[in-house]
Amino acid sequence: MAFPAQFIDEVRARVGLADVVGRRVKLTRRGREHSGLCPFHNEKTPSFTLNEDKGFFHCFGCGKHGSVFDFVMETEGLSFPESVKKLAQEAGMQIPVQSPQAAERAEAQAGLIGVMEQAAKFFENQLAGEGGKSARAYLRDRGVGKAAMEDFRLGLGPNNRTALKQYMLTREVPEEQLVETGLLIRPEDGGDTYDRFRERLMFPITDPRGRVIAFGGRALGEARAKYLNSPETPLFHKGRVLYNYANARAAARISPQVIVAEGYMDVIALHEGGFPNAVAPLGTAVTEDQLLALWKISPEPVFCLDGDQAGWKAAIRAAERALPILKPGHSLRFARLSEGDDPDTMVRKRGKEAMQALLDEALPLSEVLWRKFTDGQVLDTPERRAGFRRDLFNDVRTIADPSVRGFYEQHFTQRLDDAFGQKGGGRGRNRGGKGDFDRGGRGKAPGLEQRLGRNLALNDPAVKRIGLLLATLLNHPAMIEGAVDELVGLEISNSELDRLRAEIIDIAGRGAPLEISALRAQLTERGLAAAVDRLTGNKATIIERFARPEATLEEAEAGWKALLALDHRNVGLVQQRREYAGTEAAENDDRLVRGMQQVLDEEQNLANDQGRD
Repeated sequence: MAFPAQFIDEVRARVGLADVVGRRVKLTRRGREHSGLCPFHNEKTPSFTLNEDKGFFHCFGCGKHGSVFDFVMETEGLSFPESVKKLAQEAGMQIPVQSPQAAERAEAQAGLIGVMEQAAKFFENQLAGEGGKSARAYLRDRGVGKAAMEDFRLGLGPNNRTALKQYMLTREVPEEQLVETGLLIRPEDGGDTYDRFRERLMFPITDPRGRVIAFGGRALGEARAKYLNSPETPLFHKGRVLYNYANARAAARISPQVIVAEGYMDVIALHEGGFPNAVAPLGTAVTEDQLLALWKISPEPVFCLDGDQAGWKAAIRAAERALPILKPGHSLRFARLSEGDDPDTMVRKRGKEAMQALLDEALPLSEVLWRKFTDGQVLDTPERRAGFRRDLFNDVRTIADPSVRGFYEQHFTQRLDDAFGQKGGGRGRNRGGKGDFDRGGRGKAPGLEQRLGRNLALNDPAVKRIGLLLATLLNHPAMIEGAVDELVGLEISNSELDRLRAEIIDIAGRGAPLEISALRAQLTERGLAAAVDRLTGNKATIIERFARPEATLEEAEAGWKALLALDHRNVGLVQQRREYAGTEAAENDDRLVRGMQQVLDEEQNLANDQGRD
């Protein structure tokens, strides 16, 4: 079975060599390469390496060498067509039908590459000739030098309806190929074809191998669209391609940093300013395919977008697009430019050092996610904070990788503690037993509690109440669907219980079977087996009969609701206590001391109530 060359290239581009090899070899990253123990012969010292950029593996011990297809063939005993088919299916690609017609299409597609190359040379000659004088002046005014014009193969689409068409026809390029590549437009009324790009500065767009597959054109005169790209063609799918990717990949072999800018001119300006490792999407929001391509050359690409509201929205969209496909060691960072700045003006006016400083201070993806929900928001009430937390963790739950998702949950749980702790008037920080929910506690309020002689960090029933609520749901998962809203609103200071709560909600939201064995199996897969066992493994720890698996569903629901009411009562008391403790006059105001004493007494009554229920 023979596959078209372009299909094989696309499989190679979309499948990560390190990901495939990493299934069988424990790899260690060393600069631009990975190394590990060779899977083809026994060794104690690693002599096996792979280079993602160059697309090959090599063992200096046994001499095995090849591409990702060779690796699959060697390790799984498959033929070349079988290995291509396997990897293509893993990448979600449709296998091309093998037929005489398909072979003809593949041959025709190969010819289209030659057509695009001829068109690129035509545009280059137009820019260099007499007719390109004003276009060259425009480029000089933008700070683009001759070397950059040549490096990026900039060209000019002349202000002539059929200039390119006539040039190509005289060189025996079929008109149908010019239409198929998007160079000519065929009117719907059946009229004569004409050039798509007229009176435009031309930017050739290449594939990962550096071959021209499309063009972008910037209007130099009056036009409805400032920028115009080639349409989708057999060669070009704009959601899979990044401008300047081939050059950036080569530059990344020296420096792994990759910059994602907004447009062609930003990329060229960065290149001239000493940053040859810049790319840009093609007029649309970054796609999953583009993110995967970026991660092949850099584990943390830096998005450097315009410093206006549109640029910030683009950063948020990129962060949202990345969340579901995040994996260990791979993320995004975001450099925030000042209002009115873009990478082009930044690097030309302020220089390389200022630009590098901005890149070094780029925000991690987690910070962008936090600011997405906090910028311009007033979070001064419990309801607003609860809504903020819900929205934030809804985004976190879109992360498919359980390890990454778990660390995000821990990160934001701690950050919420820091943001809305005692000074913020929200729930306090747990200063003892945060990792062990059998020994939960509340932090001491300064000053006032010391005068009252109370140590609130000891024997706190709040964490045990939350554990009992979750144990009830684990033993009666049929209740979960109707309890999601209450689960979201719970104030949980313990990170392990908070993560367990988040995973239960996520599983329920995915429509998974909600019965005991299936639920626990999924929680085990997500690394929470120990937490589940501590809550449900020993009946002695479940002091309430309604939480045990032998209780009826009606008993469990009644007990759960009663315990939930106790917890809501506790949250209100905690808030009231902190308001007293956070008052500057508390040390000298007997009224406040008496008020605080009443709250503490009420909390003790609440603990006693829990023991009786």
